[in-house]
Amino acid sequence: MKLRKSTRIRALHPQLRSDAAGIDIGARELVVAVPPDCLTAGPLTVRTFRSFTDELHALADWLTQCGIKTVAMESTGVYWIPIFQILEARG
Repeated sequence: MKLRKSTRIRALHPQLRSDAAGIDIGARELVVAVPPDCLTAGPLTVRTFRSFTDELHALADWLTQCGIKTVAMESTGVYWIPIFQILEARG
């Protein structure tokens, strides 16, 4: 039986927290991944947001809707600071 790539990845890297997301932060955009069982994410468990304030708030809204309580961030330079401040203010 041949497994799809996503199935093989899940087998090698089991999900440890269903309330955690990951954000790759760049100067122009942020790529955000939530767990596949997030019901409000629909078929899109990875979304891209631009680095403007209104989109950072939309990102925070989406994470809240998905029930995300923990975020792991990877950033180039100091671009993590605005989204960190927004998420921190929301608890």
